[in-house]
Amino acid sequence: MPPAAPTATSGEPAGAALEALRSVLDTAGFIDGTGPEAERYLHDWTGDYRGTGLAVLRPKSVEEVQALVRICAEHRVPIVPQGGNTGLVAGTIADGPPSVVVVSLERLNRIRGIDAVNFTLRADAGAVLQTLKDAAESEDMLFPLALGAQGSCQIGGNVATNAGGINVLRYGMTRDLVLGLEAVLPDGSLWQGMTGLRKDNRGYDLKQLLIGSEGTLGIVTGVELKLFPRPANVETAYLGLGSFADAMALFGMARRVCSDLLTAFEVIGSECIAFATLSNAQTRVPLAGEWPVHVLMELGCSSAIDGRALLEALLGEAFAASLLGDGTIAQSRAQARAFWAIREDLVEGQAKRGRHIRTDLSVRLSDVAPMIENARGYVLSNWPGWEPIAYGHAGDGNIHFNVMPPTGLSAGEVRERGTELLDGLYGIVHGFSGSFSAEHGVGRSRRAVYWKWLTPEQQKAAAAIKAAFDPLGIMNPGCLIPDR
Repeated sequence: MPPAAPTATSGEPAGAALEALRSVLDTAGFIDGTGPEAERYLHDWTGDYRGTGLAVLRPKSVEEVQALVRICAEHRVPIVPQGGNTGLVAGTIADGPPSVVVVSLERLNRIRGIDAVNFTLRADAGAVLQTLKDAAESEDMLFPLALGAQGSCQIGGNVATNAGGINVLRYGMTRDLVLGLEAVLPDGSLWQGMTGLRKDNRGYDLKQLLIGSEGTLGIVTGVELKLFPRPANVETAYLGLGSFADAMALFGMARRVCSDLLTAFEVIGSECIAFATLSNAQTRVPLAGEWPVHVLMELGCSSAIDGRALLEALLGEAFAASLLGDGTIAQSRAQARAFWAIREDLVEGQAKRGRHIRTDLSVRLSDVAPMIENARGYVLSNWPGWEPIAYGHAGDGNIHFNVMPPTGLSAGEVRERGTELLDGLYGIVHGFSGSFSAEHGVGRSRRAVYWKWLTPEQQKAAAAIKAAFDPLGIMNPGCLIPDR
């Protein structure tokens, strides 16, 4: 098993440790964990998770991160690394009595440089994703990682959680976009792995262990990212279909017609539109009539390719095959943004509705429609009054199958009953040999099911990796790996 987590408290030796930590930082870098300034670091954006901490530490250099980690290792004070705190699985929210320090990377946020010839960008881990995307665009390049929280999430957090988003279909997950990393290890030493090389076959690729490790093996402080040519032509369509099966048949057709020009293929159950409207009363669906399933698809290409003609040919083929009921192609970037706003607002609307059951499921493309129908049938048959909603990045097999509780249920009741409901949904996706976490990670809220699904051999390997990197068990204890 992994090493037991340290149990520092607010008394000695934690008091001495906090004074030592305070001495490393300027006034703005140290926030007392009991004060009002600490509040935004101790709960997630949904309000579902509330944590505690002895202090919030805000280093402004890699050297300060190293010094802080050395002090924590010496005093056995657990560390919770935190980026933009936009996660959905309590990966940066420590529960229980105050015993940890939160290390926020928000002040470590420089763009270190762009190599236009090598198509790479280097940045501090605390740089906001949208800032990186804007910097790449200013050089007529593209950093394709795109997700709803990109205006506040940080690239170090994206790396630590292996974030996904809407462009995975074409460009892959975060781990596919990272060429190199820099990280402070649990003893305070600095691991440097930023070479800018696309081919480097020298033994173990240690950065791949750090990517997706959720802060349990070290603190990412720097990243080197792949950039791509910025598409000159982007075409976006909003479509209405009769079923999820039709939507997946359309996806197969789109892949054959558009090949790798297809960048996004999102499915939205019509029941989701009410939540988009809850977030934004101005929401208007660009379809004639009512359609059970909506599809938002996008392709990008160079100026040498007529993307509009390609998309029109695809939709004509889909109409002829009776897959498509109605559809609109955006006539401007503003209209395309309005299409995408529906997808983004439906998530915000769910949060406004209150606590509910969230999932982040992944199955083979051929199983997307059957999985959704099985999950819907399970909820409707066994959970009267609960409302299933389905949407997600169906082009890569990722569906967010969420369930809204009956109105009037307290957050505690939703949490308690939701555990049983989740077990049923996870059983369904397990029957399809799928995953309960396509892109959100494991954190603390999914730790039990993660460990349960691992074989004994996989558990042994995961524990061994944790112990090798973090023998004292101070890095994000309780996240991902169970404490002994």
